[in-house]
Amino acid sequence: MTYTAGIDVGSTYTKAVILDEANAPAGRALVKTGFRLAEAASKALQQALDQASLAQTDLAYIATTGYGRYQVAFRNVHVTDLTAAARGAHWLFPGTRTILDVGGQTMKASRLDDTSRVKSFRLNDKCAAGTGAFLEKTAHYMGFNTEEIGPLAATSKTAVPISGVCAVFAESEVINCLSQGNSPADIMHGAIVSLVDRSVQLMKRVQMEPEITLIGGILRFETMARVVREKLKMDVNVPEGELVQFVSALGAALLARHRLNKLNEQGVAIGIESDLEPVP
Repeated sequence: MTYTAGIDVGSTYTKAVILDEANAPAGRALVKTGFRLAEAASKALQQALDQASLAQTDLAYIATTGYGRYQVAFRNVHVTDLTAAARGAHWLFPGTRTILDVGGQTMKASRLDDTSRVKSFRLNDKCAAGTGAFLEKTAHYMGFNTEEIGPLAATSKTAVPISGVCAVFAESEVINCLSQGNSPADIMHGAIVSLVDRSVQLMKRVQMEPEITLIGGILRFETMARVVREKLKMDVNVPEGELVQFVSALGAALLARHRLNKLNEQGVAIGIESDLEPVP
């Protein structure tokens, strides 16, 4: 049995997924990235290996993705997060044509062709108001932690309008809303609506097409997906549970298998291909 691994070194969390020869998940793990990117990648991979009862020597090929993909010295190859997300989303939902990926520090929209290649993409990584950090800051200003965002928003009766113009000034807006007697749940709901408005605009810029698949850590909050459905007036795909955070790592592991098979077919020795992007 040969195994491949994908490691997504994100700005907030690092995820690792291990697949067996049939591309069935054997193990996965998630850890906070922090500022030691290589250490986070090693820790996530080791936890995934422990879950799968494997050693790193059992891995035939390792692909990394995410903004810290270059920092992982033991990788065989790196792939862009757009490429990895496309492969992972297509694997889970073969009809995927548009992907919205909302993470802690970035938001990405991409449109795919029927072979899961990225045809068009747009990024919102210049301002925190268009990322999950906006929701996290809003929650923290009201005394809640990140994991409480979902349960808090789920109790909301109506969304309080939040401009979402700048995450830096979110505190004053939250204080103003609270002083007017608005509940924290409704303010959190309003912040999610503001973030969704930005995400819809980003998807329109890539000329979104159904099916639409939502991924990324912020999508673990059910209110986010519900508001997207309401804004688009259509259904969207959302991977179940925590899997929504592992789509890019899954895609990297799938691409690692694809690359491994290609090298085996060509009779090329397996090594480090740090400057290559595998061809889908």
